[in-house]
Amino acid sequence: MNLPLSTAFTQIFPTQALNPGGRGKDGAPIITFPEFVGFKHIPDEDFLNVMTYLTSVAFPGNLKLIFILRPSRFIQRTFTDIGIKYYRDEFKMKVPIVMLNSISDLHDHIDKSQLTEDLGGTLEYHHSQWINHRTAIENFALALKTTAQMLQTFGACLATTELPRSIPSTEDLLMSHMRQQNKLQDELKLLGKQGATLLSCMQEPATKSPTSKLSLNEFENVATMERLLVQLDETEKAFSQFWSEHHLKLNQYLQLQHFEHNFCEVKLALDNLLAEQTEFSDIGDNVMHVEQLLKEHKKLEGEGQEFLEKAQLLAVIGDQLIQNHHYAVDSIRPRCAELRHLCDNFINENKKKHDILEKSLELHRRLDKVSQWCEAGIYLLASQAVDKCQSREGVDIALNDIETFLGTAKEYQLPSSKDFYNQYELMLTLDIKAKAQKVLQKLSDVQEIFHKRQMSLMKLAARQTRPVQPVAPHPESSPKWVSPKISQPSTLEYWSELPFASPGDLPNPRIKIALLMSPALAGRFFTTTVSSRYYHVCP
Repeated sequence: MNLPLSTAFTQIFPTQALNPGGRGKDGAPIITFPEFVGFKHIPDEDFLNVMTYLTSVAFPGNLKLIFILRPSRFIQRTFTDIGIKYYRDEFKMKVPIVMLNSISDLHDHIDKSQLTEDLGGTLEYHHSQWINHRTAIENFALALKTTAQMLQTFGACLATTELPRSIPSTEDLLMSHMRQQNKLQDELKLLGKQGATLLSCMQEPATKSPTSKLSLNEFENVATMERLLVQLDETEKAFSQFWSEHHLKLNQYLQLQHFEHNFCEVKLALDNLLAEQTEFSDIGDNVMHVEQLLKEHKKLEGEGQEFLEKAQLLAVIGDQLIQNHHYAVDSIRPRCAELRHLCDNFINENKKKHDILEKSLELHRRLDKVSQWCEAGIYLLASQAVDKCQSREGVDIALNDIETFLGTAKEYQLPSSKDFYNQYELMLTLDIKAKAQKVLQKLSDVQEIFHKRQMSLMKLAARQTRPVQPVAPHPESSPKWVSPKISQPSTLEYWSELPFASPGDLPNPRIKIALLMSPALAGRFFTTTVSSRYYHVCP
């Protein structure tokens, strides 16, 4: 057992047991015990501890050979022979013992270069320096062992820690583990600096001059420190690897908690928006109503945009977690797919609803334009004065105004009933369908009235263009000059002969209605307000 030097060596044999670093011919290390009067008073247990330590410092092994140099005085030599005989019996010849009479006899077995000066050798040895270095090495080894035990205890604690369910608890646990890891990491760095400094001090004798070399003893201490530093480096790498894996796992667990929490929030918000969007079923019954619905729908779309962006961003974060080989890939991947599905549903339903409202707005605007066209047509027919049509020029103007106005019908014309149904099928509610049928019927009636008015004006034009046949005077009668007289028909007969509505049939006989005199005015809406009631104009 490698005992601490402070208890097994310095307190028992401060100068009596030496390990100068010399080697025998077979390469075995040499341990010397200088002459010591109180040697016999040393307890056997202490002696065994010292021998165990000294034989384990350089190259651990067993004793191979013992050299005993006899004292020069007779009495001491006699006691030595008796003691050796006693110890020889104790060792039972397990270790050979060689008795030497002089130092020169020792040189026959061990080279002088491997012996210190007190044994006639040339090996330099500083006992106090050796003790200081060995003490520093022992302290460093003990610190390394203690630190390794702390790392092992910390690792066992991390491995058995139960992961919390809440995000704040996980964050607190992660911060606590990081603080402990940083503390241990600082201790490892400090220990590494101390070891590097100690190694540098042990290597210093070899740096004094180009020819300086370390003694075998110093070389062994340097080798020991290098081995300890290698152990420290391996311990630090193993701890860093363990911490990296633990930190990654705990951090991924926290990422998963955040992902799941945000997923639940976004999913709930999108589900509520989709439900609200489903309830948003009204498509409006007039232009103003549809425009108001479009504003409300745009507001709903704006409210959903925030959660839509959050959902899309969360799906991207999930993809990044998958790419980073998150341990919960099988849980994250379906969540990302569900988020994208919810986003697509919201976008598609939102677009579908917007398209329906736009189509509804288009329908109501077209219906309103057709109604306005019909009202303008009724106004035109009612405003054509009867006295203006007594001449061919007046009839032509009236016909031209009618043809010009009918030419604007293309801008307001609704499609056929079949096309109309196919185009606006999605928004043809009962109310809208009834409104559309009413407008279509009104359009048909107005067009029929225009057709009858045109026919009447054409007949009137034909009468006015009939040529007058010349009549020769009767030969038997003499010509007489008669004052021409024009018979005036009654007012009732006059209005009944013309293809116009009578003054009593107009919206208000007292209102003077201007005649549309040019095609440029035919397609315009009039500034004079006419009642929106449907007026029947007789052809």
